[in-house]
Amino acid sequence: MTASPTGRIVPDRLASPTSRALKSWESLLALVAIAIFIANSFASPYFLDPWNLSDATFNFTEKAMIALAMALLIISGEIDLSVASIVALASTAMGLMMQAGFGTPAIVLTGLGTGLICGAFNGLLVTRLGLPSIVVTIGTMSLFRGISYIVLGDTAFTGYPASFGWFGQGYVVWVITVELAIFALLAVIYGIVLHKTNFGRGVYAAGNNPTAAMFSGVRVGRVKFILFLLTGLMSGLASVCLTSRLGSTRPSIGAGMELEVVTVVVLGGVSILGGSGSIPGVVIAALVMGLVTFGLGLLNVPGIVMSIVIGVLLIGVIALPRIWQKARAWKK
Repeated sequence: MTASPTGRIVPDRLASPTSRALKSWESLLALVAIAIFIANSFASPYFLDPWNLSDATFNFTEKAMIALAMALLIISGEIDLSVASIVALASTAMGLMMQAGFGTPAIVLTGLGTGLICGAFNGLLVTRLGLPSIVVTIGTMSLFRGISYIVLGDTAFTGYPASFGWFGQGYVVWVITVELAIFALLAVIYGIVLHKTNFGRGVYAAGNNPTAAMFSGVRVGRVKFILFLLTGLMSGLASVCLTSRLGSTRPSIGAGMELEVVTVVVLGGVSILGGSGSIPGVVIAALVMGLVTFGLGLLNVPGIVMSIVIGVLLIGVIALPRIWQKARAWKK
């Protein structure tokens, strides 16, 4: 509720777009991002160096690519916890193509195709057999990662073509990395799809009330299957960028990435129960996560501490709305 210039109380839905925007979760996240940026600039004299800021983007772009698709999937009422394992399997498949003597185009297509196949497998199990997505993707998380360990064991694939390194190590112009440019383009595309198309409205409808959505003409199963495909494809793309940046493939590649992806999505204001969320929120949340991890890295904070920070963020963001509701109810 907002007070109007005449003193009357106006419901939030009737307030001006500017007023709603200033009170939105995205605005709060933007303020947090600015605060973290300022804190990092004081904490380390190296933070404001343009090339260091460019390197900071590597802390979130690969995860953020997956988070864009994951956001739509969670809004629709589903989830995919196998994304990190898809990254590993796609990287393993690319390594096999490299070992067989194929060039960069075939290697990249293999990574994307592997992600797409894994997403289709998850989607079929959920939409055709009616299995819970959290159970299915926990199972495929072990399955996909296990295949990578069977193929690689304790070894690693190295020796990728020099041209392949462009995806994870190249720059478009000055300090703008290829990964950042790809993420920015994808963010615009996903934003338009979710917020400006009938498909996006179907995603929200499926997450709010799938039964009502079906009676309204939304093909809920088809929408969710497409979203699993997109999540797998984005995992494949992230695998291309990550493998290119590291220059090698190991079965442990991307381990733990699923937690960070879900944290970015939930921190971005997407309800874990489905039905609400926005792409701008996810983009800003990815920036916040990147600034936090990069700032901690400059301060030589151990990786395990970063994992604790991410876990606390995830629990806090999920718990905060419930705590707020209970506080308001108690106050009333």
